[in-house]
Amino acid sequence: MPGLSDPAPVAPRSGVPRGNQPILDSLKPEQIPGTHPPVDPLIEVSGLHKSYRTSAGEVPALRGVDLQVWPGEFVAIHGKSGAGKSTLINMVTGIDRPTSGEVLVDGVAIHTMTDDRLARWRGKNLGVVFQFFQLLPSLSLIENITLAMDFSGVYPVVERRDRALALLEQVGLENHARKIPSKISGGQQQRVAIARALANDPGLLVADEPTGNLDSQTAGGVLDLLQDLVERGRTLVVVTHDRELAGRADRVIEIEDGKLLSERAGR
Repeated sequence: MPGLSDPAPVAPRSGVPRGNQPILDSLKPEQIPGTHPPVDPLIEVSGLHKSYRTSAGEVPALRGVDLQVWPGEFVAIHGKSGAGKSTLINMVTGIDRPTSGEVLVDGVAIHTMTDDRLARWRGKNLGVVFQFFQLLPSLSLIENITLAMDFSGVYPVVERRDRALALLEQVGLENHARKIPSKISGGQQQRVAIARALANDPGLLVADEPTGNLDSQTAGGVLDLLQDLVERGRTLVVVTHDRELAGRADRVIEIEDGKLLSERAGR
C-alpha cells in the first residue's frame, strides 16, 4: 500500500498540527520531564456528565469524566459495550452534547457552539471514522470524499477531485474511484471512510470502533493505516473493545459504567 503523505496540504490553523508537519517531534507527556508538558492539550474534557431520559427515568452514560489528549498522541479508550465509549467520543466530536461539563478542542469550547457553527467547525477541524462507514450509497467513492470538501470549503473547487483521487490512491483504492460503496468490500469501505476523514486535512482524527465490523485480517490492514497516520503527525483518538487495537496506542484509557478507571502505556 502506498505511503500516506498528504496531497497539497493547506496552511495549518492555530494549535492543530497538519499533514507531515513536525509536532514538537511528536512530543508526548510521558516523554517530558516534570508533571506538565510545555504544550497545551489538543482535547481537554472536564467534569463531563451525560444522562439520557427514558421512560424509567434518567440513565447516566458519563459520570464526571476528565480527559486530556496531547498533540501527536494515539489514545485508545477501551471498554465493554455500554461502558460509555461512544457517548464520550460523541461529546468530543460535538455529535452530542453533555448534560454538564466542558469540552475544549484546540482551545475551542465546542459544547457552547450553536449547531450550525459546530457543523462548520467540525468539517474543517475533525476527521471522524465510524464503525459502519456511513458512506452515501448512491455516490461513487470519489464523490463521497469530494462531498466532505464541498461542505467545508477548505479547498478550491478545482482542486477537490484531484485531492480526492490522491487520497484514494493513498489507501490503495484509486482503481475503484467510480464504483459505489456496495461494489467494494467492508474493509475497502472503511479505507474510503478514512480517506474521507482526511479530506479537509484535519490534525485530529476520531474513530468509533473502526475495526468492529471487519474480520481480523482486514482489521489488521486498517490498523496499519491508522497507525501510519499517527506516525505522520496526526492525533488519533479511538474508542474500541478490541484489545489488539488498544495495544497499538501510545496510551490506553479504561472506561467502565461511564467513568474512566485507569490508564496505561500502550505500545
